[in-house]
Parts: sequence; C-alpha cells; structure tokens
Amino acid sequence: MVFGSKKQKASTRIDSLIGVEAKIQGNIMFAGGLRVDGEIVGDVSANDDKQSTLVVSEKAKISGSIQVGHLVLNGMVEGPIHATQYLELQSKCKVVGDVFYATLEMHPGAIVDGKLIHLNGANGAAATMIDPPKPAADNL
Repeated sequence: MVFGSKKQKASTRIDSLIGVEAKIQGNIMFAGGLRVDGEIVGDVSANDDKQSTLVVSEKAKISGSIQVGHLVLNGMVEGPIHATQYLELQSKCKVVGDVFYATLEMHPGAIVDGKLIHLNGANGAAATMIDPPKPAADNL
C-alpha cells in the first residue's frame, strides 16, 4: 500500500554500515547511504535529506529521532521519524513515535505506535490535522 504523491524507491547505494554487533551511543550524521544492522542510541540525520538513504535491518534498533530523505525500515525505532521523500515500512518493523512522510509504503505486519502525518509539498511542512466535529449535547 503506497500513500503520497509519487512512489519513489530509495537508492540502493550504501556508503556506510553499522554492523550487527555494533552499539553506538551518540548522534550520527551521514551522507549518501547508511545501513544499520546494530543498535544506535541517539539521533540519526542526513547531511542532504533529498539524496540520503537509511536502511534499518530487521535486527537493528534506533532509540532517537530520524531525519532522512529515504528510509527503508524493517527493525525497531523508538522516536520520531521524518522521511522527507520516501518511507518504506517493511513487515517486521516497529515504530514507537510519530511518523512524518511525503510518500509511504507500508507492508502487512508493520507496526506504528504513533501518528502518521503526511508532509505537504516541497517545503515538507506537516499537513494540518483537523479534529472531527463534536456531537451537539442533548437538551434535557
């Protein structure tokens, strides 16, 4: 299932790898492509949102916020996600936090414990969320 304006697949180019046995504590800033198989306790962000790709494998865990252009997620994230171009939530992923996306592909089995918020247009501003009207109180 794909939500958003256009389906955009993430680049397959990976420049850096965080291995399955690695645990990093601290914020990470990267350029190009990054694959995470280990654990990160800190924020992960890309130098250039539009050209960046983050792949989080089934065994990986990130405890912190994510800010990237393209994200392919099959692991665990505890924190908000901002995918300014494309987000793919694969079947084994679990997100605890709000998810901001431009284009979303969500596979059966993916879990999001938070809000899904569509980003508007080129500026990446969040769409306005409107509360449903409340029913009128009955006169007694």
